[in-house]
Amino acid sequence: MKVRSEAAVKTKGSTPAKQARAGAKPDSSNHECPREQMIAEAAYFRAEQRGFAPGNEMSDWLQAEVDVESILHNLH
Repeated sequence: MKVRSEAAVKTKGSTPAKQARAGAKPDSSNHECPREQMIAEAAYFRAEQRGFAPGNEMSDWLQAEVDVESILHNLH
């Protein structure tokens, strides 16, 4: 019986919110959607600022979306 490492269990197929909850930085090698990558990183840093306390992943993501949209809107 194979046992996956703890890191593999936490990050395999995980969303940025799950990664933030697990304390893993978002995968910066995903360049398919730069906007989504920016949101993931912003959400991660919001979670980091609050010590990765569980229960606020969705609000971190939603606020990160607002922040990124505001930045992108001001660039155009």
